[in-house]
This record gives sequence, structure tokens and C-alpha cells, in this order.
Amino acid sequence: MRIQNALEQMGGKTEDIIRTRIFVKNIKDWEKIGKAHHEFFAEIKPASTMIEVAQMIHPQFLVEIEATAMVSDHN
Repeated sequence: MRIQNALEQMGGKTEDIIRTRIFVKNIKDWEKIGKAHHEFFAEIKPASTMIEVAQMIHPQFLVEIEATAMVSDHN
């Protein structure tokens, strides 16, 4: 997952995620998207917002997730 890779490159972990924003092409898919989000973030439980958008940067994209994290010293 891109979010996880980016965090690890900065010395962080997925547990550092405090908020996600889920941008969706079709809000009618909210239950499936929410279930997938929960499966990945169930232990972390970040604050989350789901937003329907008119279009994505690539026509084949259906969902995009933005994450905010607070990375601290894990030593």
C-alpha cells in the first residue's frame, strides 16, 4: 500500500495514522468501501471522512485515500 510505504520511508508506522479522507467516484459504493477501509484500519481507528467526487485524476480510479499521520520516535 502506498500510504504504508510512504510512512515507513519517513520512519513511521500505520499506527501513526490519525485521519483518513476517502474520495470515491460513486458514493453508492460506500458500504463496500467502508468495509475495506475497516479491514485495513480496524486496529488503528483513525478519524475518517468519505467524500464523493466528480472525477479522479485517472478515469479508472474509483477510490483514493488520503492519510494524515503523526510520526514519533519509535525507538
